[in-house]
Amino acid sequence: MISDATKARFDREVAKYPPEQAQSAVMACLAIVQQEQGWVSADSERAVAEHLGMAPMAVHEVTTFYNMYNQKPLGKYKLNVCTNLPCQLRGGARALQHLETRLGIRSGETTADGLITLQPSECQGACADAPVLLVNDRTMCSFMSDERLDALVDGLRANGGAP
Repeated sequence: MISDATKARFDREVAKYPPEQAQSAVMACLAIVQQEQGWVSADSERAVAEHLGMAPMAVHEVTTFYNMYNQKPLGKYKLNVCTNLPCQLRGGARALQHLETRLGIRSGETTADGLITLQPSECQGACADAPVLLVNDRTMCSFMSDERLDALVDGLRANGGAP
């Protein structure tokens, strides 16, 4: 399930820590799995646990604590809309609702074409730019008015490639 090339990537992360602290690489290893497979399955968690000498439950606790790890297959694009209080005060909930209407899905769902998954998220640390959203855990989008949200969705649908 986990290739030798992936294990080699794990080992490069583990090498950054003292030998007795291999578990410190758990987040990096989970990120590698997600990057390669698109999500972190229970089998992947067990493989990471075995590689790092951890209890599988300890790895699962990390996977479930952080919302950056996908625990099921998602759309090609994951849109995490900040719904924390500062963004709420500046239209975060409205932005999420606008996307639900525009995409025809509810928060936590994926469009029928498998392209976009919509999720609420906690603070993304860009309160002054609210409302904000994060595309695929990497691309921050700020000041997301209805027009900017529509343009983002149109671009993702037209492009089918990177945001």
